[in-house]
Amino acid sequence: MLDVKRLRVLRELHIRGTLADVALALQYSPSAVSQQLAQLEKEAGVKLLRKVGRRVQLTAQAEILVAHTADIVESLERAEADMAASLTTVAGTVKLAVFQSAALALLPELLTAMSQSYPDVRIEMTQREPETALYETWARDFDMVVAEQYPGHAAPRHPELDRVVLTTDAIRLAVPPAGVAGTVTRLRPEPITHLEDTATLPWVMEPRGAASRHWAEQACRQAGFEPDVRFETADLQAQVRLIESGHAVALMPDLMWTGREPALTLLDLPGLPRRTVFTAARRASRRRPAILACREILQQTAEGLSA
Repeated sequence: MLDVKRLRVLRELHIRGTLADVALALQYSPSAVSQQLAQLEKEAGVKLLRKVGRRVQLTAQAEILVAHTADIVESLERAEADMAASLTTVAGTVKLAVFQSAALALLPELLTAMSQSYPDVRIEMTQREPETALYETWARDFDMVVAEQYPGHAAPRHPELDRVVLTTDAIRLAVPPAGVAGTVTRLRPEPITHLEDTATLPWVMEPRGAASRHWAEQACRQAGFEPDVRFETADLQAQVRLIESGHAVALMPDLMWTGREPALTLLDLPGLPRRTVFTAARRASRRRPAILACREILQQTAEGLSA
């Protein structure tokens, strides 16, 4: 009988790519990972790994085992969810990945409501870019993710993850408020009324690779110009300060203004584009009561914001 724990180590190597990353994910030492895989080879009676330079690759037989292990792990996760659902108390830990604007808008109310209604649930939150967080939720680093999808830009699909839409919010052009002296007003003293008016102005965007960056660049190119991206930061609050102080313009989602009045000017874009915010969890664990409770309260919070 093949050992399930060792099979999971093999699957982690398939997902992570290196023994060091597997050790980090499983909180093992690299030598312990190697020992587990060597023992699994003895149990299987076939070669599972081969050396390629300084790395290791899975053999065809190892890939077969990984495919079956995915089914086993999913079945065990469903069993855990069913067992938790049979209890009268909602408890346990939910590891949540969330992007910044959603964390600012949704997380405080989520934590307050969960502590009142489900005091035995522990929520651990990590800020992650949605593309990374979706992959890491599929890889079982997180239990659930709050992610985003920009119009015409599909977020990555992982077959084991479901999706539930929380809300949509408008994306607008954010420019410095009237009367603020800065780089933007020096380069363009006239009022900004359209996206095309920002062609010669400094922009602030998220780093390359982010869906928001790709979408913003495409919007500018469709308007007939290449944006002058002078500032890069994944911190949307830093972006807001650059705009408010008169030194940049940006495309900002409305979720940023939850609980605050924007101290800048917001202009509608052509077509009134909207971003979709959704949750995703593995299908095998989505019936776990703690995850159901988090999703229910997030849905209520999002509906309250929309109203």
